[in-house]
Amino acid sequence: MRDALTRIPVLAAPTASGKTAAVLRLARRWPLEVVSADAMQVYRGLRIGTASPSDEERRRVRHHLVGDVDPTEPFSVASYVRKAEAAIADVLARGRVPLVVGGSGFYLEALAVGLPTTPRADRSVQAVIAAELEAVGLEALLDELGAISPEDARRTQRNPRRVVRAVEVLRRTGRPPSAFAPLPPRFRYAFAVVLPPSATLQALVRVRTQAMIADGWLEEVRSLAPAMDAWATARQAIGYEPLRRVLTGELRLADAVAGIEQATLRYAKRQRTWFRRRPQAARRWYGSVAEHEAELERWLEDVIG
Repeated sequence: MRDALTRIPVLAAPTASGKTAAVLRLARRWPLEVVSADAMQVYRGLRIGTASPSDEERRRVRHHLVGDVDPTEPFSVASYVRKAEAAIADVLARGRVPLVVGGSGFYLEALAVGLPTTPRADRSVQAVIAAELEAVGLEALLDELGAISPEDARRTQRNPRRVVRAVEVLRRTGRPPSAFAPLPPRFRYAFAVVLPPSATLQALVRVRTQAMIADGWLEEVRSLAPAMDAWATARQAIGYEPLRRVLTGELRLADAVAGIEQATLRYAKRQRTWFRRRPQAARRWYGSVAEHEAELERWLEDVIG
């Protein structure tokens, strides 16, 4: 391994692609520590439903930014970048190799490009826009944003929270979020992106969802349910609300699982679309992560020596 890393390696792939299993195998060769770039794994107590690494996997390879934040706390891209950069610096200071792993494109882009200089969120304005979202639907707000900046509309990935935030910035300043120059990033990064085809993703999502149910996901939701009404950004975690409705008798388990699979697959496809274009300088392979481990080993060897 080189005395000092000039670039921090990043492994990006859609959800359910097999990133964790591959990293555990790569860590047999290099002294890796994972810095997670998963927007939902950061929350405490959501281990099963966010497919967070198990306690045994975390004993084998140390993971940062997994289970760190209470679900009732808001957690922004800026919060993520500050924590991730601190974790990377800590890993480097101890002579080990930070490997950023995840599929949250906004987090990874903010790390690589730098934090935006958009104004701090105004919750009162966001509340008004969120009420509009309920009244007129997502498309109306996307049309408003897209009329000024089609790129900003695309960057939201149709995520309601991101759409509300982008429209808030636009209305308050007259400028879309992309018009605000970012701060310089603290580190340089080398990206590897693995993109399974849609049919492979569908199979992987189905298998993983069934495994999560078998692993006790419903019981995890039962333990979290009393506090879920107070959740902040964690409300976006796929599957928790449908399973809470199963526990109250409002929804059959089979119907909830089918809906979770579809929601997860839609999310994975949005991630796949994102990573086909970003970042431009990434090394890309098409297929599952397991199919490309040999190439990933060679890429990691090139990045860290």
